[in-house]
Amino acid sequence: MVKEDKATWKANYFIRIQQLFDEYPKIFIVGADNVGSKQMQQIRISLRGIAVILMGKNTMIRRAIRAHMKANPDLEKLLPEIRGNVGFVFTKCDLKEIREKILENKVAAPAKAGAIAPVDVFVPKGNTGMGPEKTSFFQALSIATKISRGTIEIINDVHLIKKGSKVGASDASLLQMLKMMPFFYGLKIFSVFDSGSLFSPEVLDITDDDIVKRFMSGVTQIASVSLAIGYPTAASVPHSVINGFKKLLAVAAVTEITFKEAESAKAFLADPSAFQVAAPVATETDAKEEAKEEAKEEEEDESDEDMGFGLFD
Repeated sequence: MVKEDKATWKANYFIRIQQLFDEYPKIFIVGADNVGSKQMQQIRISLRGIAVILMGKNTMIRRAIRAHMKANPDLEKLLPEIRGNVGFVFTKCDLKEIREKILENKVAAPAKAGAIAPVDVFVPKGNTGMGPEKTSFFQALSIATKISRGTIEIINDVHLIKKGSKVGASDASLLQMLKMMPFFYGLKIFSVFDSGSLFSPEVLDITDDDIVKRFMSGVTQIASVSLAIGYPTAASVPHSVINGFKKLLAVAAVTEITFKEAESAKAFLADPSAFQVAAPVATETDAKEEAKEEAKEEEEDESDEDMGFGLFD
């Protein structure tokens, strides 16, 4: 098979990008820092049939997008996102499902000196299995230890590395001696593009209940403002009607004026005893249980009376 020249390869690459933008309405913009070729292959396999991953040089991707913006102007929103080691995941499936597939493909990695920590790293307390000759190493890192059964034991949990900070050489050496691999690397989702809209991946966590809750909160605020300033709106009218009905009911209660909805209230005020509900009749079982409890209480009272008295009192 004859290998195509560079110009032909670029032309085919541009055509491929434009076809993907036309075919797939949903796109994840992902970062691929610290993702090896083997891990990328595993991610591609897990997404086979439901999504397509595209990587490439940023300049080529930008050029392909600009050339295709006449057919799809919304692609201009993607240009600011193309920086660093990024790629695209094209899909037609549910965004939440694809996001889970992307994020679950992670590989544990050791902490290397000079790397930026993606998470906080804690060293748990307990026996390290190292000999006393390593005590000075822990002292240099200000980690409290003690010798227990001939080995070094860490007294308290230690917050060794903070998220976003650079990993020091001593920190990396300690984690290596403890055989800890605290970091996990995989594709990181930066943004989501769906049918012309660009948004943060956190938006996918919003549920229908969250939307209804926010909507009802807004309706409540509108109703409160409308009632306060006396300006009727669709949100405040039901409250205004109820408040008006309460006032009419209050007037009817202290005057001879009456109407259908006020008759039951006026009847209650005239004779409250007619609305009393009869107490439930106690069953035979309840009566027996009450008799047993009374008998038990009487026995306890009698025993209490006997206590404290001698034979000659």
